[in-house]
Amino acid sequence: MTAIQDLMATNHCYGCGAANKDGLQIKSHWHGDECVCTYMPRPEQCAGPLHYLYGGTIASLIDCHSVGTAVANYYRLEGREIGEGEEIWCVTGQLNVNYLEPTPIDKEVTLRAVVEECGERKTVVKCRLYSGDTLTTAAKVIAVRVPNSWKE
Repeated sequence: MTAIQDLMATNHCYGCGAANKDGLQIKSHWHGDECVCTYMPRPEQCAGPLHYLYGGTIASLIDCHSVGTAVANYYRLEGREIGEGEEIWCVTGQLNVNYLEPTPIDKEVTLRAVVEECGERKTVVKCRLYSGDTLTTAAKVIAVRVPNSWKE
């Protein structure tokens, strides 16, 4: 199954852009109505203590996974495959992150996002980040749909 990000050929975002070889290179996939991403943290993404993942990296993972979920949802609603026809773009309107537990850096993390609300220009996404079975971070992201001229 091809990742959402791999179908967005002109995306150079640090977190989710497949075209940015130095970025996080996250890969998100639909599983029913939930969008899921797994990511293996890198040692340089530590929080200070070498055994925890940096909160800024966690926020970036959540932000990019959630905005990608919103973009993919708009394609779904329009009955199109991701990347088919005119591109759909969203940007972050709001990112509210609640850190619940420290996230170990030596384990793969799983992000699970669901669309809670979707309008013509605004999508509200609820995202949770797990380390193993432990919920370490919960977030709400508002993604705003922008015209293609945004990227010019």
